[in-house]
Amino acid sequence: MKHLIIIDMNILNEEWIPKYTENVTPMVERYGGKYLARTPEIKKLEGNKDLPQFSVVVEFPSKEAAEKFYNSAEYLPYKQSRQEGSESNILLLPLEG
Repeated sequence: MKHLIIIDMNILNEEWIPKYTENVTPMVERYGGKYLARTPEIKKLEGNKDLPQFSVVVEFPSKEAAEKFYNSAEYLPYKQSRQEGSESNILLLPLEG
């Protein structure tokens, strides 16, 4: 079953972003992932929670593929730079249908 990784992010500094984007985009693709959205254009339809500055949605062919990517040694240095340069909430959920 396909799964989505959804990231809501507030950027603390932008220094990490070019290297992250350049290297992580092909990495995601090697794990079978496909970006569905990478955008600061977010509109709240309901709720009290503050909007993030940036949201990312990535589709993976399976839960296992998404977790392999996220937990890979290859991704680790980029994950660390993202964590140091932003505040993020990351969710993994099944894509029904």
